[in-house]
Amino acid sequence: MEPAGSDARPAEPRRAALGIDTYAPLPGVPDEMLGPDGRIRPIWQPLLEHLERQPPDMLARSLARANQYLRDSGVFYRQYGSGTSIERPWPLSHVPVLMAEADWNQISAGLIQRAELLEAVMADLYGPNQLVAGGHLPPALVASNPQWLRPMVGVRPRMGHYLHFIAFEIGRGPHGKWWVLSDRTQAPSGAGYALENRVATSRAFADLFSLQNVHRLAGFFRDFRDRLMAARDDHDARIAILTPGPWNETYFEQAWIARYLGFMLVQGDDLVVENGRLMVRTVSGLRPIDLLWRRMDGDYVDPLELNPASRIGTPGMVSALRSGGLNMLNALGSGVLEARAMMAFLPKLAPILTGQSLAMPNIATWWLGAQAEHQAIMAAPERMALSRALDTGLPFDSDPAPILAASLDPAELQRRLTEQGPDLVAQETVSLSTTPALIEGRIVPRPLSLRVFLARTADGWQVMPGGFARIGATDDPTALAMQRGGAAADVWIVSDNEVPAITMAPSRGGPYRRSAPSTLPSRAADNLFWMGRYVERTEQITRILRARHIREAESGRGAEPLQAALDKLLKTYGLEPGAPIPKGLIDTLSAAVASAGQVRDRFSTDGWSALSDLEKTARQMAGRVAPGDDAARALSAILRKIAGFSGLVHENMYRFYGWRFLTLGRLHERALGTTGIVAALAQPDAPHGALDLCVELGDSVLTHRQRFAISTSRETVIDLLVLDPMNPRSVRHQIDQMMAQVSELPGGVEQGEYSALGRAVLRCQTEVATETPESLDGEALDALGTRIADLSTLLTEAYLR
Repeated sequence: MEPAGSDARPAEPRRAALGIDTYAPLPGVPDEMLGPDGRIRPIWQPLLEHLERQPPDMLARSLARANQYLRDSGVFYRQYGSGTSIERPWPLSHVPVLMAEADWNQISAGLIQRAELLEAVMADLYGPNQLVAGGHLPPALVASNPQWLRPMVGVRPRMGHYLHFIAFEIGRGPHGKWWVLSDRTQAPSGAGYALENRVATSRAFADLFSLQNVHRLAGFFRDFRDRLMAARDDHDARIAILTPGPWNETYFEQAWIARYLGFMLVQGDDLVVENGRLMVRTVSGLRPIDLLWRRMDGDYVDPLELNPASRIGTPGMVSALRSGGLNMLNALGSGVLEARAMMAFLPKLAPILTGQSLAMPNIATWWLGAQAEHQAIMAAPERMALSRALDTGLPFDSDPAPILAASLDPAELQRRLTEQGPDLVAQETVSLSTTPALIEGRIVPRPLSLRVFLARTADGWQVMPGGFARIGATDDPTALAMQRGGAAADVWIVSDNEVPAITMAPSRGGPYRRSAPSTLPSRAADNLFWMGRYVERTEQITRILRARHIREAESGRGAEPLQAALDKLLKTYGLEPGAPIPKGLIDTLSAAVASAGQVRDRFSTDGWSALSDLEKTARQMAGRVAPGDDAARALSAILRKIAGFSGLVHENMYRFYGWRFLTLGRLHERALGTTGIVAALAQPDAPHGALDLCVELGDSVLTHRQRFAISTSRETVIDLLVLDPMNPRSVRHQIDQMMAQVSELPGGVEQGEYSALGRAVLRCQTEVATETPESLDGEALDALGTRIADLSTLLTEAYLR
């Protein structure tokens, strides 16, 4: 292939349509695809040839496969604005960023050197404090930083290091050299998204990826996981990832990483400190956590000794660290290294702490707390942007955005430097390199930055062979952030030699042993239990609504007695019967999705997709269907999707505690709902047809015809829907199954003695087993419903608090 812009041969139609011939870097800006001589780098040739060979419709289908994968996997990010947050689809830029292995090795060496420098700075700031005492760091810059946590001074990490998993944002400047744009040492995000970008992009370019020698990412995570597993002092203790919760913008990634590595995902209120050890509340009682990978800002971790306003932390966490009862990564207080002003001093600290100058410099930064820096800024304001000294993030990605010094008149600039100098930094404005992006079918240059991840393994720092590229929405480098319309791209590190196919499987080190299932936190059990209840309640409401609209279609009269009875049932669920698909039904389904969202690390991708699709279908139908036959057909479609979801989850979910609590929620809600339906419709004064309606709502019409060669009667309905243990829709069957599940829970039955919950379920089981259709009058059914409802309270007291 000739270089872009070459006139050596006529442009082929497909190549011209893609814009390859006219692709050119922006003035004065380097490009990742084009070398300094304007020729296409050899590493990009296979990708461009692959794009040329694909007709537009075939290319569209290839890209759609990547998008479909991300949708099916539920990959999203949370966008904030105007006091609200919205889950947005993951914005994938389909064309990967390609880099030769030799170039990447040079970048990696520079970042490992910087990681060692940051470790040394961290050890000094929370240890002997010689950098401040020796005048190498301004005392105010450290002391005024809210991420410098004074209670952590003198607390040496049990694992011997402060930093274990960090990231650097890097960019290529106008002269072709890579610069560090920001340091991420607190709780860097994006590693999980890098994995998802890889899977999605490899699906878009499956044929090409299989032929390229692209370094795999799994080995990076495997070595990091193995290092953490080996660091446990108590091999029965757990490793957990601490998340701020589902409302965090990167919660999906936190849940994904937890599932990928096999770690427990916990929130602050799942944890408690006892006798200097961190414990997690589980359905089996308190269990020790030996290593905690935190994904929240350090000052929010412990409201007792750090930020008293925190509602997402765990009181006593600092004391557990101080007593040596917990490993944490990264160490609390590591956020102090992220301050933008720190970048002004790192180049000078490198020779002092490591004996070497930085191989990869950071973007030129001046802390404006000294008069000499003021004069430098006043002399060349056109090259400078002003930011707050303690801001973190990219120089173009902060809130508020940096101010160009040249946009201020000299008097105003001098005033700000004089009055606010110690609170400000100046950074040189940069034009980042561009990379190809496919926009509306054409290859165009867009600015990029790379987020590169480093993990401490048994062999020292290891750099992920790839990473997370942020691609600008326009030519403007300030539009890189996804909150501002930017996109994400995979990064392919291409070798000249064949690369091994690495997996997450651990190396064999002895005879195979089946590992014990992971412990279930009480919060997760609570959400699984309620998810089961909400999904079953959605099914009950849907059946009632469908029955109502079937009869409306048949009779055309809204005042028919059966319809009045159905309206009364709907009101017991808090629904007004006017709309074909009322808001209350959508709200119940949304509650199920919210509960599932709390346990994304324990929920399969297929299960999540099925539940999300169910909610989406119901929302789309709401307000679009007419009462009567149209509504009945729509509600039947919803019922089929509910059945598909239930079958998918209950057939494929591992039969351990999580499945048991999900099943208990479904059984409890069905027993409670069926009891209420029978109590309402199987009364002696019920309108004509109420007994047939009762069997229909119990989804047992065919079973009734097969079992009873007579028309419905109160006795046959109560026998089939309440007392028959063989009917999977009966109250008796639900209670029998609840008894079986409770018996398998921790403490449910020990040495033949039942727990309080077990005794209550056993009493319900015995009562239903000894009743007859004649003895179960309306009052008895109401009393049974009350006892079934009380089981939820007992289960909550035993396991969910």
